[in-house]
Amino acid sequence: MTVFEMAAGLVVLAALFSYFNCAVLKLPPAIGLMALSLAASLTLVALGAAVPAVEREAAELVRRIDLNQAILHSMLGLLLFAGALHVRVDELATRRWTILTLATVGVLVSTAVVGLLTWVLLHAAGVPARLVYCLMFGALISPTDPIAVMAILRRAGVPKDMEIKIAGESLFNDGVAVVAYLGLLEVATGKAEFDLLHLAGLFLWEAVGGAAVGLGLAWVTYRMLRSVDHYQVEVMLSLALAAGGYALVNRLHMSGPVAAVVAGLLIGNLGRAYAMSPEVLDHMDKFWELLDELLNAVLFVLIGLEVLALAFTGERVLLGLAAIPVVLLARLASVAPPIAVLRRPGRFARYTVRVLTWGGLRGGVSVALALGIPRVAQGELVFERDTLLAMTYVVVVFSILVQGLTLGPLVKRWMARRPNPGAATAHHGEGRHPEVISHRGAGE
Repeated sequence: MTVFEMAAGLVVLAALFSYFNCAVLKLPPAIGLMALSLAASLTLVALGAAVPAVEREAAELVRRIDLNQAILHSMLGLLLFAGALHVRVDELATRRWTILTLATVGVLVSTAVVGLLTWVLLHAAGVPARLVYCLMFGALISPTDPIAVMAILRRAGVPKDMEIKIAGESLFNDGVAVVAYLGLLEVATGKAEFDLLHLAGLFLWEAVGGAAVGLGLAWVTYRMLRSVDHYQVEVMLSLALAAGGYALVNRLHMSGPVAAVVAGLLIGNLGRAYAMSPEVLDHMDKFWELLDELLNAVLFVLIGLEVLALAFTGERVLLGLAAIPVVLLARLASVAPPIAVLRRPGRFARYTVRVLTWGGLRGGVSVALALGIPRVAQGELVFERDTLLAMTYVVVVFSILVQGLTLGPLVKRWMARRPNPGAATAHHGEGRHPEVISHRGAGE
């Protein structure tokens, strides 16, 4: 099967599943598409018991799709750019300390907690695993996935202020997580010793370098947008920035996600205000909204189908289920202390920690990073990889299907309870819940 045929097949599946979800299930797209593709995969597995060739051929086809390349090195840049286009910089700036703390300290704390608890869990279950691999699992599972988060938050009824905090964190925490993951991967494969100075230099090159290149490319594109008034050309320029810029930054071994977010924020704010006419804005928004929906649909279909390609055993499924409370506990440990330190009267609603903990969804980025763990020749390392990959998949499926599906009802229940006496009552924009902070919270 050619690359075009595989891509066409994925688009057809995404379209059919989207139609069925829209017409019958009426679930949020991310949840419905993943549930349907997962159900289709499990159906093929069941059919494989009677006709082994069916499951074998389907699994082989899915294995030919390099999910690590498809997500991390292609789709992710376009999805992050599309998401950042609609995020207002001033809204992020008023919550900058919360977002930066959660995206940096929060990820590192979560990585350490997940890694240590996973190491204890695996050894208690009699599974030999090195601590560095468990920490690597902590790094890849700690960042909240911007694609899953932003797709589900739109329909969950989360207050606007909290939505901005979660979305802002998810846009920026990939850089820290990927640097931690790459550093631990070098240690695990023997390419480097554990060195904080080396990790700091890696972070500067990846995150700061990616942001600088993304900003520079976006500024050049912005100047080009200002010089023309032709929506076809301007939409193509934005696509060239998102796709070409992401490819260039990846080639420079910098953080593509950070570059895509920075570029999207500049074009979505400065470009929207000064470089595009109303007609161009209308076409620009419609193009990126459609592309965002299409890529999201394909992504969640891919995640659901990936179950066919993984080496699942009963033990690994049980370990994955046991990892769910570990990841949630680590999320709580990474969220509660920063919120407690930053808390001032009226800044946070009383249910903030609960929403940030349960709303910290994992998605395709975690699966793609887990698939990036190399298969080392030694059997023990292959076993570690397959175990951690299966655990990652179980946690991601639970995150999207269970947390994503229950987030909206839980938020409504928490919001319905008696508000804090000190909670601010001023709205920071239409549709805000009274408990949301007022604009004076900009003093963070």
